[in-house]
Amino acid sequence: MLRYTVLRLGIFAGCFLALWGLVYVGALPRGLGDSNLLWVLVLSIVVSAPLSFVLLRGQRDEMSAEIVGKVDRAKDRLAENRSREDV
Repeated sequence: MLRYTVLRLGIFAGCFLALWGLVYVGALPRGLGDSNLLWVLVLSIVVSAPLSFVLLRGQRDEMSAEIVGKVDRAKDRLAENRSREDV
């Protein structure tokens, strides 16, 4: 799960830097007044979300399989403990 989070933050940071550069050179419009940083942050979130969804599909599937395994093991232990009935 840590690897997925780090990769997602990396995609966001890459988008932020790329969009900041595009705003700096004038390829994208600046925000109104002093809202330039907020504009770039919001735009970075909007751009990085679908990129993360597509690019990190494999890591997300691995993470969910790992979580399902842990939940199944916890359910098995709980069922085993319930079946022991104060012996």
